[in-house]
Amino acid sequence: MSELTPPVVVLDKSQMADNIGAVARVMANFGLSELRLVSPRDGWPQERAWATASGADWVLDGVKVFDSVAAAIADLHTVFATTARPRETRQPVRTPRESARILYDDTASGLKTGLLFGGERAGLETGDIALCAGITTIPIDPKHHSLNLAQAVAINAYEWRTLILDAPPPRFREGEPPASNDLLLGMYEHLEAELDNGGFFYPPEKKRSMSQNLRVMLGRAAFTEQEVATLRGAIHALSKGRGRVLAKLAAERAAAKKDK
Repeated sequence: MSELTPPVVVLDKSQMADNIGAVARVMANFGLSELRLVSPRDGWPQERAWATASGADWVLDGVKVFDSVAAAIADLHTVFATTARPRETRQPVRTPRESARILYDDTASGLKTGLLFGGERAGLETGDIALCAGITTIPIDPKHHSLNLAQAVAINAYEWRTLILDAPPPRFREGEPPASNDLLLGMYEHLEAELDNGGFFYPPEKKRSMSQNLRVMLGRAAFTEQEVATLRGAIHALSKGRGRVLAKLAAERAAAKKDK
């Protein structure tokens, strides 16, 4: 079981090269190797990251940079957003130990998994959290809830490592695996575009929150690839049917106007 592919670590809008290097160091400590950055504040690469990685160069040498969280997690199937702040999304909230078990089981089933961490100052956007399968929260003492980025990654990486070392039997998923995030995002955008055309997002200023609620609600269903295709087919049929109805009404109006 030591050959399981560890979760990908995704850092959103990291601010300091020192913190990125410290994250690479703890990832190497616990056997995680794939690091992805989303819009790092000072660009990439940054020499200070290598200086603080204490020799974990292979993690930094393989870093991939993305413009958005959606792009960074597109090929992953199960991603947990790691955040300590309460959010308005109704998603499952788990400890790092509980999340690690799910990631372990999904990885053993052949799925690609990941952990998403927010920037040092602002954390994660609610819209990005809505793209994830749930929230991972570290149960720290509320008297002092300040935890730096590398510490948060280390705690989650440690929980993964304990499962690898203990080699518990994986709980294999029954049925088809969930669709990857790029397929889910395509479904969300397809549905939202048709709903927008139909006037669903009203008033306009509530569109963002309504879209997030839809994504969280649909995300809890853990759609398979076939289910995504089926739902998109249904969306297409509804939009096509609406077009036919509108065309028929327009023809009827034109005929009535001509008769007058």
